[in-house]
Amino acid sequence: QVQLVESGGGLVQAGGSLRVSCAASGRTFSSYAMGWVRQAPGKEREFVASISWRGGRTLYADSVKGRFTISRDNAKNTVYLQMDSLKPEDTAVYYCAAARSMVVTTTPSHYDYWGQGTQVTVSS
Repeated sequence: QVQLVESGGGLVQAGGSLRVSCAASGRTFSSYAMGWVRQAPGKEREFVASISWRGGRTLYADSVKGRFTISRDNAKNTVYLQMDSLKPEDTAVYYCAAARSMVVTTTPSHYDYWGQGTQVTVSS
């Protein structure tokens, strides 16, 4: 069992940067692949980024590639999403998720545990 708590969301102007964090509880954090998924109002959940259990492999949605960076610190049980060059269309609730499979996945339904989400709003 893993509990996930996101933090670091907020309001930022277009072109700005924001880093969201996800703190996980449980001794087995390092054995999970982690991901970020977002949901904008009226839209379905959308994959953003994923990182393997050791951090050696990452995947990004085309819409954020080159602007967002996912990373993890297994010693701190934390995964991060650095968001640069933000656009108004990045506005969404950002969810942290953990997958027991240990491998990166772009499919939201493959994640087993979810945080409560943190709001990111990008103004134009």
